[in-house]
Parts: sequence; C-alpha cells; structure tokens
Amino acid sequence: MDKLVSPEASTAAKFDRVREAGFDGMAIDLGALTLAEAEATVPHFKRTGLRGALTAFPASVEALRPALALAHRIAAPYVVVIGQEMPVKVADMIPVIEGWLRVAEQEGMPIQFETHRNCITNDLFATVQLLDAVPAMRLAADLSHYVVDREMPCPPPPSLQALITRVLERSDSFQGRVAARGQIQIPLGFPQNAKWVELFRRWWREGFTAWQARHRTDDATLVFLCELGPPDYAITGADGRELSDRWEEALLLSRWARELWHELITDSGDGPIHAR
Repeated sequence: MDKLVSPEASTAAKFDRVREAGFDGMAIDLGALTLAEAEATVPHFKRTGLRGALTAFPASVEALRPALALAHRIAAPYVVVIGQEMPVKVADMIPVIEGWLRVAEQEGMPIQFETHRNCITNDLFATVQLLDAVPAMRLAADLSHYVVDREMPCPPPPSLQALITRVLERSDSFQGRVAARGQIQIPLGFPQNAKWVELFRRWWREGFTAWQARHRTDDATLVFLCELGPPDYAITGADGRELSDRWEEALLLSRWARELWHELITDSGDGPIHAR
C-alpha cells in the first residue's frame, strides 16, 4: 500500500500510478488533505479497484466520527488514529484512548493508534503504559518515530528492544520508513545507513511473525504502508532537493515487505493469510 504521491500530479494520475506500480491500496492522510479533499478521492478507489486506508488526526473524541464515516465509504479495514488530544499524564490519556475506542465501536470501524510523534502516543514509555492500561488498544507500528523520540542507538540496548517488542506484539499494521537516531527518514541506499535498514527489516520481520501467529486460522490481511514523507521528512541538500527518490524507495519498501512475507509463509507453511 502507498500514500498519495507527487502533490503536483492530479488525484487521478496518482491513483493510476499507484495501481500500475502493483500496490494493492492507497492510504488517505487527513493531516495532508482536508475532509472535503479526501471525500473527492472516493470515486478513484472504485475506478481503480485500489483498497482504501485512512489516517485521522482527531483533536477530540467526537472529532473522530467524520473520519470513520469516510473510511466506510472507501472500504477501509480500519482507521489509523494520530490523536491530537494529548494529556500530559498517562492517567489522563487513558479515558481519551477509551473514548476513541468507544466511538469506533459505535461507528463499526476498528481503529489502530499509530506510534507517532506529536500525538497521544508520542513517547515510547508512555505508550507501553497505555498498552498495559487499555487491553483493547491496538497499534499501527511506525517505529521511525520512536527511534528519533529516544535517540535510539543502533543496535538498541536490550531495555529499549524489549519495549519495541512489546509494541510489535500489539501492532496490527506496519509502516515502511527507516530512521536514524537523529533523522526521521533516511535514504535507503546510502552505505552509512545500512545498519539502520538492517535494524528496521529485522523489526518488520519480528512484527510480521507476531501478527502471523495471531492470525493462523484467519483469512486475514496484513497491511504494510510504504509511507515516505516529503521535505522536511526527507533529508535535503543545499538546493532544497531530496537526496534520494521517494517513489523508487517506496517501490523498494514494497518489494522488501512482500519478500519478507513470502519467506515467513514458506517457512510456516500457512496459506490463507496474505499481505497487502
């Protein structure tokens, strides 16, 4: 699955490019699009046959409802929540998380909370405490944020790796972006970044394996989102241009995810569950 690419291209062209590249779906980001702009994409899902996904940034519990309604219209299997109501204390976060879960149940649309900076799951330590307090809380793992959040060394010390494992065990989808301890999105092909690429690919394998173990008897779909952001997510040079090609890297991430998935399926002998 990919996100909308090349802001100068038309919406139709973006959908066509994603479909022709072999992606199975498209994710709509309500942090980048208004609700009205996102609504305008609905016909393109039907036209191209791409599956839908949606990321929402609700500033209150009730503010989540419009995104859940849109998710139904694009047949999204769930909504990723990057919650903008952010109490300081974990004790005060718990009723907010429970409120979003309640609204999701009322609207008949599952939600996952993305591990993301500048939101209620901003901090790795706080998020692990939330997982203990709210057993129904499920995650969308974008581990790049926690590498930067904790200025994590490579390899991470056992204490941090143990927390990442706990996150992966509660993650129902995964996002493809590689970070270093001081930069959220690094070029995948630079030799100096090889150790970070290796770390993230190991984490994805760990997360995929945990997901697979939970769904051995299901006809379930694992979603891996090739999410690469524009500047200032991507590193730029003195000319303001990115140092690598985001589209080519999205294709590479997709290939890595599919290869990893097929390796796990082959090793386990499982058949019905599939990647997207």
